[in-house]
Amino acid sequence: MRRALLAPLTMAAAASAAAIVVGASNPYEPGHFPTCPVLALTGFFCTGCGTLRAVHSLVHLDLAGAWDMNPLLLLLAPFAVATWVAWTVRAWTGRPRRWAAPPWALTTVLVVLVAFTVGRNVPALAPWLAP
Repeated sequence: MRRALLAPLTMAAAASAAAIVVGASNPYEPGHFPTCPVLALTGFFCTGCGTLRAVHSLVHLDLAGAWDMNPLLLLLAPFAVATWVAWTVRAWTGRPRRWAAPPWALTTVLVVLVAFTVGRNVPALAPWLAP
């Protein structure tokens, strides 16, 4: 049981360490983090653009600032936490995973990611979706 918990606890420690690093440095000031390669090469915002600034805002409990930088992050964060909790419970109890995500769920995630990426680059939607 202890060995099974190693993976989810290591993931939690890594995510916490990353949040501390992003929270301690200011991604709003140039030079602290590299520019998004997609934005640098194409001039278009990718799905992840603004995520560092959103995490920085979340660490400082600024939900509005996080929403302004990447609303999809705030919408998907509860699902990520729930998935981690389920993983930890399975590791703790020793129960195997009962099912894999059905193909329609994976297709839905892909469609949402593509639609969000396209939407944040449409000038009419940019005030709400672009970082």
